[in-house]
Amino acid sequence: MKQTLARTIAAATIGLIVLAGCSSKDTPAASAPNTPAVTTTSAPATASTSSGGATEGTAATSAPDGKADAATASSSLGEIVVDGKGMTAYYFDKDTANSGTSACTGECALAWPAITAAGSTPVVDGVTGKVGTIDTAGGKQITINGRPIYTFAKDSAAGDVNGQGVGGTWFVISPNGDELKTAAGSSSAAASSSPSSMATSSAGGTGY
Repeated sequence: MKQTLARTIAAATIGLIVLAGCSSKDTPAASAPNTPAVTTTSAPATASTSSGGATEGTAATSAPDGKADAATASSSLGEIVVDGKGMTAYYFDKDTANSGTSACTGECALAWPAITAAGSTPVVDGVTGKVGTIDTAGGKQITINGRPIYTFAKDSAAGDVNGQGVGGTWFVISPNGDELKTAAGSSSAAASSSPSSMATSSAGGTGY
């Protein structure tokens, strides 16, 4: 009987040990509470602007080299207006500013070709006078301060000013659109003329 009791006690003890082990395995370990991830935001980038209001990095446009319809150049008469090929530009004193027409037609237009542009908005470089166009037989003739501009058939190279003072009516133009009447190599306000060089020629039709 004592043996039976001893066995019962031993079995009970073993059962308690096994139960305690199972209880420890089934108890979940405590974990740290979930902490939400912290995200940071940055302010959107702002484009910096120059004092003129243009966004920096945006290049200003200008007339490509050799593509201007009219530009400026140095000459023996000072800084003057020239056409896109560098040939001297002239005013004709018989033209009326802002009239919308040219007084140089027929043979005159052959001796004094109009300086024209491809469209009604000429591309200029260095010309500060008011630029526009009028419609003529030769196309869109460029005007500066309302006056049509021309080249001279007897100017053979850029920089020539052979038309200055011809007939007392043809004169070169300053970048701001003023008429320059100073003769080449002279400081006088008006171009001097002589019968041989400045008078109107019935054969050549240069003065008109």
